Amino acid sequence: AALREGYERFDPRAYLHNNYLPPRADFSSEEFVVPWKLRCLAETFASGEIRGRTLIDVGSGPTIYQLLSACDHFEEIVATDYLAVNREELGRWARGDPGTFDWSPFIRHVCKIEGRGEPWQEKQRRLRQRLRRILPIDVHQPDPLGAPLHPKADAIVSAFCLEAVSPDRAAFARALAHVGSLLRPGGHALLLGALGESFYLAGDAALPVVPLGEDDVRAALRDAGFRLRDFRSYAMPPALRTGVDDVDGVFFVHAQK
Repeated sequence: AALREGYERFDPRAYLHNNYLPPRADFSSEEFVVPWKLRCLAETFASGEIRGRTLIDVGSGPTIYQLLSACDHFEEIVATDYLAVNREELGRWARGDPGTFDWSPFIRHVCKIEGRGEPWQEKQRRLRQRLRRILPIDVHQPDPLGAPLHPKADAIVSAFCLEAVSPDRAAFARALAHVGSLLRPGGHALLLGALGESFYLAGDAALPVVPLGEDDVRAALRDAGFRLRDFRSYAMPPALRTGVDDVDGVFFVHAQK
């Protein structure tokens, strides 16, 4: 209940400003956190192994960067979020409404590291075309989308969601198991998340986060029936500790159900 009350004050634009503009979204060096996240995703999708009909983005928030490398490998992408304000923000971007957040630096960077010489506008068009649905979700429910998913998804992506909406490690582990139920056997999960973070700011909202260590993430994946394929971590440098959170680092996981 306390988490729900806090998220009623969530400001998507403040969140985007805090995390997806410089200094954190600095593309001049791979040492910065946003290029690191984009490279993790690009390299993992480049294998060609993660593909299929449907990918679900669990807890999209107001962001689309986590889907840029995915959109080449799935017929349909389903974005989800608990908050209507985030779903509305995503809908405005998907429609190309004026005044939405400018993701073009992210799209340009992904096109650069993927190295296919694709115009960034083409990738943007393809993601908008394949982002078919934007749905409500509650990861604390056994059926996070409100009903069992048929057919189940071929892959899920989730970035900075589960630890940010869980009051403790046990709730994080349960939420991971719940979203795992959206996947078919053999399906893939790509997760980005915070390490050692206890809060973050989004406008007037100071939102609690369950502080996770790498071992916590590994144990939760194992208990939820996942086989770990890749685990990478990033230590947040002093220059990027801007006061909008107290994050120590970021993890990236590729796991398979």
